[in-house]
Amino acid sequence: MPRFDLSLYLVLDPDQSERSGGLMETARAAISGGVTIVQLRAPQWKKRRMTEAARALRTLLAPRGIPLIIDDHADVMLASGAEGLHVGQDDLSAEDARRLIGPEKILGFSAGNLKELRGTAPELVDYYGVGPVFATRSKADAGAAIGIAGLHEVVAHAQHPCVAIGGITKENAPEVGAAGADGIAVISAICGQPDVELAARNLLQAFRSGIRH
Repeated sequence: MPRFDLSLYLVLDPDQSERSGGLMETARAAISGGVTIVQLRAPQWKKRRMTEAARALRTLLAPRGIPLIIDDHADVMLASGAEGLHVGQDDLSAEDARRLIGPEKILGFSAGNLKELRGTAPELVDYYGVGPVFATRSKADAGAAIGIAGLHEVVAHAQHPCVAIGGITKENAPEVGAAGADGIAVISAICGQPDVELAARNLLQAFRSGIRH
């Protein structure tokens, strides 16, 4: 399985990325700013377009050792050669996803509370996406915010690394680090920002400043 670092997890949104030069330019600048892992999330795209974009992203990311994760679509992940798949509560089950992608790929799973965390056998997944921690408008189907207390509770019981998502900014990222998360996942805090590289750098610095050593 590819090694991965959840510290700064960029969820690439094609629409929001248009404001920062497009998908590839946003990814390139974000990497320069310290992004450690990238997910392609394009729910409005047809699969051929998504696969082509994923292949282009892999050309950019692979030489730098940065894994590419595909949201929801196992077939796109396999066709593009991406390093992993992320599934949510309403997507493929972790059991079906693992069966399709095999044991050597990264599998991420969304868990917003203890019930969702415990609903899947931990041996099937490699990391958890936990949230939304704060209210967010970047993901229309996001549930209610769980807050720092909810994040801490899930992280405390998880058997795998946890990346926090939902409304995370450079202002609240230190709190997320202090709650025990292994990383922060962001969309609008990077995609569409006037200076993507600087936005990424500030987020990573803020998150790391809250981690208890």
